[in-house]
Amino acid sequence: MSDLNKEVVDLVWGRPSRGVVSASIFRRWTQGFAFCENEQTALEQFEGGPCAVLAPVQAFLLKNILFNRESSNWRQITEEEQKTALCSTLSEILESACTSPSTGFCLVTWAKGQIPHTSTHTNTQSQTRDLPAPESSQPPQEHKRTVMSVSGLREEVLSLYHTWRGCCGVLLFLYSVILTKGIENIRNEIQDTMEPLIDRVHGHGSQSFVNLLVTGHAVSNVWDGDRECSGMKLHGIYKQASVGFLTLMESLRYCKVGTFLKSPKFPIWILGSETHLSVFFAKEMSLVCPESPLEQARRVFQSFDPEDNGFIPDSLLEDVMKALDLVSEPEYVSLVKSKLDPESLGIILLGPFLLEFFPDQDSGIPDSFPVYHYNGLKQSNHNDRVEYVEGTALVLGFEDPMVRTDDTPVKRCLQTRWPYIELLWTTDRSPSLN
Repeated sequence: MSDLNKEVVDLVWGRPSRGVVSASIFRRWTQGFAFCENEQTALEQFEGGPCAVLAPVQAFLLKNILFNRESSNWRQITEEEQKTALCSTLSEILESACTSPSTGFCLVTWAKGQIPHTSTHTNTQSQTRDLPAPESSQPPQEHKRTVMSVSGLREEVLSLYHTWRGCCGVLLFLYSVILTKGIENIRNEIQDTMEPLIDRVHGHGSQSFVNLLVTGHAVSNVWDGDRECSGMKLHGIYKQASVGFLTLMESLRYCKVGTFLKSPKFPIWILGSETHLSVFFAKEMSLVCPESPLEQARRVFQSFDPEDNGFIPDSLLEDVMKALDLVSEPEYVSLVKSKLDPESLGIILLGPFLLEFFPDQDSGIPDSFPVYHYNGLKQSNHNDRVEYVEGTALVLGFEDPMVRTDDTPVKRCLQTRWPYIELLWTTDRSPSLN
């Protein structure tokens, strides 16, 4: 293998000195982008692991089908439309990952004469049974193509449609994203360069991996911007993402997702559980209106409260007010301080702060709206068929809701974005996060 190929393998799978990737883990990743037979706009995941690529691609695919296509019947598309939608989605993710147009876009394909046929799951398994894991002395031969323009990239991705659909299409696309981004750029963004992008024990993609596909940046955290911790700068998300990310881990208080991922440009969110990624989406664009003054104030306040305590020291009040372009003369700040902290406890709570400066702000979100959930694993769906689960979301405000629905992982995940959301699904059971 060339040094560059070795660097890619080490970044994705880890250095051989830290242990060998099992053949079973590697083979789980050897699938192409396969559309479901019964759900024409949904990609199918055959085994655990590749959701770290498939869920982000599915999210962008839905964005392009729901909001860039004139036909109202978004669940039924022709094979030609599938080809166009998938290839434009892969191109979009590659464009996002490209650090500098002058370096071009890198596409990893099979070497001439080694192109596997487009395949179903059964065929994919038979083709990959003897496929060596990355540490093998005789890996499959890959070929790299460099494209210097966006129009050229889109044409090239389209011409490689059968490569993406065939054996290892998911991995070839992942390697393409990595080489387009640049290995050194990824290492500069990732928090722990010793940790591979794919966990060698369980086969799951890291948060850096997911962030790279969703935002173009391989940062390890999900908060907004950078944070200082014990003298070390920890990188977060730098701008509003096109599609969002929510995680069950936040409901368990393991992390805090920032506004740039919670409030994306389109009403589509990747949902993370402990082991899997699925997609929640709606067609209601008011869910992702431009950031309101209230939302901006909440985000700025929380940026001064990195531990998510719900309050800040009163010494930071002036900085928050300045960041929000509020009047911040010392006398006025002192007046506000005494009003928001009448007992002189030395803290400013988020709730009273928002009420003081942004009272009676309407979020603009409707009380109810249709929603959908996608899980690419057959075994996680009813009747072992990948299908979108339809439902209605109710966002009822701070008062006790009139409707109480079951406390499910999907609902707990969504409550990190809409604390008072209730979900009424059309199926007998709630969709699965796992």
